Amino acid sequence: MAKKSAIDKNKKRAALVAKSATKRAELKAQANDKNASPEDRFNASLKLAKMPRDSSKVRVRLRCELSGRPRGNYRKFKLSRIALRELGSAGQIPGLVKSSW
Repeated sequence: MAKKSAIDKNKKRAALVAKSATKRAELKAQANDKNASPEDRFNASLKLAKMPRDSSKVRVRLRCELSGRPRGNYRKFKLSRIALRELGSAGQIPGLVKSSW
């Protein structure tokens, strides 16, 4: 099980990303607009830089929903490899069959 503080910090980041997604997208569009004046583009990039770093989407870490494990996760199931194997062996995940050869 991962540290509770790390899991909570990641949840706060995800909430901040959701809250500031539209403003961030607008500022990025202004900063990348080739038809805008250089001053407007520069001001947009300054405003974007002043926003909290944790409001960026890349700062959110994919963690296992059950254990909070940060590595070895499957995006489709939102589970770590260990939790996926345990639930798959128990028959809790429909359509998942453990292979053997």
